[in-house]
Amino acid sequence: MGQYLPVIALLIVGVLFGALSFVASRLLAPRRPSVAKEAPYECGIVPSREPPERFPVSFYIVAMLFIMFDIEIIFIYPYAVSRGELGAFAFWEMLAFSVVFFLTFVYVIARGALDWGPIAKARRLVDGVSSERTTSTTIRRVGLEGRVDGDQAA
Repeated sequence: MGQYLPVIALLIVGVLFGALSFVASRLLAPRRPSVAKEAPYECGIVPSREPPERFPVSFYIVAMLFIMFDIEIIFIYPYAVSRGELGAFAFWEMLAFSVVFFLTFVYVIARGALDWGPIAKARRLVDGVSSERTTSTTIRRVGLEGRVDGDQAA
């Protein structure tokens, strides 16, 4: 128990410092509210209107996906450095880890999270498999929205 005494003492000192800071701030801070102080502030620009709309959830999904790939790189680097000592078990673990992230990326692409802009349309995932499967219904052509096919242009 004696070995944990410094940790407990530091924890108590930290909690006391935080609590005393809040109490001192409440007691000693001047209270002179005004309209200017309570107004929203953003880089010195006075807001002239409300924001037009909220960001779509797909922006946040792509941001989380980016962070997940960063985390994957952070975990793959030490594996790559000491691959010889870790053996086959670590290889299969890293493969499973990468497959989970890759499947997440495929899911996000299939949901249309990267379809942004004015011509982006919400696409729904089909429940089950359609009996009429063709290359035009199962293969998604990326970047062809709004373009005229060469056959139809003539």
